[in-house]
Amino acid sequence: MTIKHRRTEEERVIALAGNPNVGKSTIFNALTGLRQHTGNWSGKTVELAEGRLRGGGARLADLPGCYSLDPRSPEEAAARDFLTESAPSAVIVAADAACLERSLALVIEVLALTGSAVLAVNLIDEAERKGLRIDTELLSKRLGIPVVPCAARSGRGLDRLIAAAKEAAQNGPLPPREEYLPLLSPPGASPEAARETAEARLRECSRLLGGVIGREERPAPVTEKLDRVAVGRYTAFPIMFLLLLGVFFITVRGANWPSVLLARAFTRLETLLLALLTRMRVAKWLTEALVFGMFRTAAWVVAVMLPPTAIFFPLFTLLEDLGYLPRAAFCLDRCFRACGGCGMQALTLSMGFGCNAAGVASCRIIPNRNERLKAILTNGLVPCNGRFPLIIALSTLFLASGAAGAALLTAGFTFLAVLASLGMTLVLSKTLLPGKGSAFLMELPPYRLPKAGEVLIRSVFDRTLRMLGRAAAVAAPAGLVIHALAHIPVGDGSLLSALPAFLEPFARLIGLDGAILAGFILGFPANEIVLPIVLLIYTSSGSLTELGSYAETAAILRANGWTAMTALSAILFSLFHWPCSTTLLTIRREAGANWALLAAALPTALGIVLLLIINAVYRLFA
Repeated sequence: MTIKHRRTEEERVIALAGNPNVGKSTIFNALTGLRQHTGNWSGKTVELAEGRLRGGGARLADLPGCYSLDPRSPEEAAARDFLTESAPSAVIVAADAACLERSLALVIEVLALTGSAVLAVNLIDEAERKGLRIDTELLSKRLGIPVVPCAARSGRGLDRLIAAAKEAAQNGPLPPREEYLPLLSPPGASPEAARETAEARLRECSRLLGGVIGREERPAPVTEKLDRVAVGRYTAFPIMFLLLLGVFFITVRGANWPSVLLARAFTRLETLLLALLTRMRVAKWLTEALVFGMFRTAAWVVAVMLPPTAIFFPLFTLLEDLGYLPRAAFCLDRCFRACGGCGMQALTLSMGFGCNAAGVASCRIIPNRNERLKAILTNGLVPCNGRFPLIIALSTLFLASGAAGAALLTAGFTFLAVLASLGMTLVLSKTLLPGKGSAFLMELPPYRLPKAGEVLIRSVFDRTLRMLGRAAAVAAPAGLVIHALAHIPVGDGSLLSALPAFLEPFARLIGLDGAILAGFILGFPANEIVLPIVLLIYTSSGSLTELGSYAETAAILRANGWTAMTALSAILFSLFHWPCSTTLLTIRREAGANWALLAAALPTALGIVLLLIINAVYRLFA
């Protein structure tokens, strides 16, 4: 690596690398003061988080978590490519103080690429509680780079880390350390050569750590006792169900009232917008299309989706920060491996609960092609946040009594979706995508008390508002199209009323009616607008019906023949039907058009067959 000039402050980029679950994201947030953005690395499709280092001096780029720079996954390949192609001024390598030897292998690989590095020994407080004592000065002398003990969550050692990183960036990038070059596997190395290089790295790690780590005998920490229950053979899944039930109960109990308030606010705003456009003498047809089509549809999505999302995501983030979600993935690992999937599929499935498109994109972490495709094809079987409002509403109106009953049913439907995902993974393993499931290496993080500020920022800004923005952006043009369909005359009605009539015979076979099936078809851009479209068709208003109370919604549905069986069929079809347009486009980007078509066909076929059987049995005994 040849250095022609010293980079200016604006040109300096510090890369942040590290194994998964070593607190790398916490370090990144602390060093950037949560002032960051996410974007594609220039010339690539890999997204990297980037922010300004506190106090200026350089930009910080957060690389994907990786165990090695010998690429076994797209994330590890992206990390290596960034370090080799972008030549950052310096690299901070985050390590877990309690598992230093494993993290040190990555440090050696980084030093084989650049001599400008800083080792951040994070979670030093957790290591000290376990009785570990780390001589960072001795390790720094042996490595020839700054070694900074820190605890990013409490801020301990961060000022020193920033100073060391800035100094390294001012002097860098430096040439790679020649003594470590033989320990970096060249691209395309044979499996035997790669294995020998890995073993040599481990021997070097042991040499470097000789006399660095001391241990005091202490009783087993409380976390080990908690894990005997949280991941126990007989207790893990009951605890998982109870936690899920609690999340849904709080979501159901807390979402209805804010939804009504938002709906009233949007109704008043709609009146003002209508008056403004009328005063501006905008054509009546355009005014109605903009207000009753685009605005009302987007407002419905926000009013229905924002309250449960704003409750669900913080609770989900709390479980993540507490350290429970990795343990849930650990418990599901053996289930997916038994079905021919990969343990990482448990993590991508969890992402799907928030957004199936995000869940599909996260499947990049799975290195094996067949296992990655299984995870992609089955992610749409778990309900995303866009489907939960319909499931919760119909459970509350027709199938349960009170918030506790609705939460119990919602949790039950969610577990049914997980079982369906496991079952479909098994079918794919026996047919199109054969292969035994592989395990994945994951270090269980310690239990930690979440920080309220970080939880709110990550759950509200990074998840809730981002997903809500995407949904509203899809819903607004979809509302315009629906409004147009309602005003295109066909016979004695409109094109919107003709579609349900055409679908009616088949819809009855699966326990629905033509309006419900039309709602799912026209709701293809966003699952959140399915129920509003159904109400639009029932009321024949030519535009989406204003959001009212649950009682008003139930009255309209019952007047159009809805029963508990209709609600159950609608919920099951919501669980098992084609993914939304955003998810299918993501699948096409990640796997190709043919796999996207299959991802739409599989859950739809499952839903139709399931509803045909259930409704046939119901008619037989009704």
